[in-house]
Amino acid sequence: MNLPSIGIELENVEILLSPKAYQLALLEQIKSAKTRIYISALYLQDDEAGREILEAIYLAKENTPILDVCIFVDAHRAQRGLIGEAEHLGNRAMYLEFSQKYQQQINIFGVAVKSKELMGVLHLKGIVIDDFLLYSGASINNVYLNKKNKYRLDRYYILQSLELANSFCQYLTSCFIRSGVAINLIDEQLPSKKQQKVKSKKTKAIVQRAIYNFSEPLKQAPLQITPFVGCGKRRNELNKQICLLLKQSEENIIIFTPYFNLPRAISKQLVKALKRGVKITIIVGDKTASDFYISDQEKFSMIGIIPYIYEQILRKFVKRWQKYISSGQLTFKLWKDGENSYHLKGIVVDDMYHMLTGSNLNPRAWGLDLENGLLLQDPQQKLLAGFNLELANICENTRDITDHLQLDSLSDYPLKPRKLLARLSMSNIDRLLKRFL
Repeated sequence: MNLPSIGIELENVEILLSPKAYQLALLEQIKSAKTRIYISALYLQDDEAGREILEAIYLAKENTPILDVCIFVDAHRAQRGLIGEAEHLGNRAMYLEFSQKYQQQINIFGVAVKSKELMGVLHLKGIVIDDFLLYSGASINNVYLNKKNKYRLDRYYILQSLELANSFCQYLTSCFIRSGVAINLIDEQLPSKKQQKVKSKKTKAIVQRAIYNFSEPLKQAPLQITPFVGCGKRRNELNKQICLLLKQSEENIIIFTPYFNLPRAISKQLVKALKRGVKITIIVGDKTASDFYISDQEKFSMIGIIPYIYEQILRKFVKRWQKYISSGQLTFKLWKDGENSYHLKGIVVDDMYHMLTGSNLNPRAWGLDLENGLLLQDPQQKLLAGFNLELANICENTRDITDHLQLDSLSDYPLKPRKLLARLSMSNIDRLLKRFL
């Protein structure tokens, strides 16, 4: 692919295999930070893991006062509690507490991509510490960082590249700080709802045209990285690149997604790839490995229906394309490990093109949220050995789905989700729901 890119040596790419390893690496990087810490995540949670990370950042700032620290989270999530909790300040309460506790101050910004959370959130991922970029789909809380013996598995890449790190920081600074759209979550008084709505409208206009800027190093390197970003269906460079990757596939495709609800554009390209003989492997989470799954039926609520909808979409897809599954050309692997959850995203094409992304590859990510990704081009397949270790580690907790009958049908579900699914189907609301899932 003839794309503008940043060269990187293989030794400057590290693939971690577990959330615990990621947590330890993150803490170590923060502790040794010399010039900057820039974090972009959906949320930095007020729990043990969130407090541990935030305290480490403040201590790093105390030890190195010149440290430039900017944290960007979704503004909506930062100002509310978890789903089902009573109304309170949300994670912002922790941010205010820490700002009053420490003399050295850091920046914590809320970014509202849309005026309402349902219509889109800040889903940019990436942590820059000096010239390192820690890239993962994980946010920061107990389950993502494997606290309390429970984890949510993701992918974890550490890339050392000054040009790439600068590009991520420049985007955040230009789009959110210099433009004035970011909300300072440590301010005692936040902008009014009307003022926040004006900011989100401006944010939407900015992010729909903004890109990652960088200078292409002259030095040749075996690996080339191109960062992409996109928001909305129009002019979305990330979505376009994903479709192009699938369209140009010749031998094999591997897709990681936690929620099986593929956008029509992706499904279309996958079917075309199957028809031209490309081998496809899709690794998806079991419904019980979804972060929306509610195991206690006494506590079941509307949000808990989401994993069941995903499973029914998957069941229909498997049934429709059974001939490719039977021939071995299409493989579905279902991930499940006890009560832990699955949050992996990304695409690998022909063992040479690796799209790392926080995008869930679903209609919501495709058309509503602000998403980013990194395309690693590896024509010499130097990254393949490391990726195969990652893949083998993931597949340890998967089982192959060779027939739609291996997946639960509506009649197999507990009473509450069964009744709710039936009502949604009768009213055709399920079709509308799938656009936001």
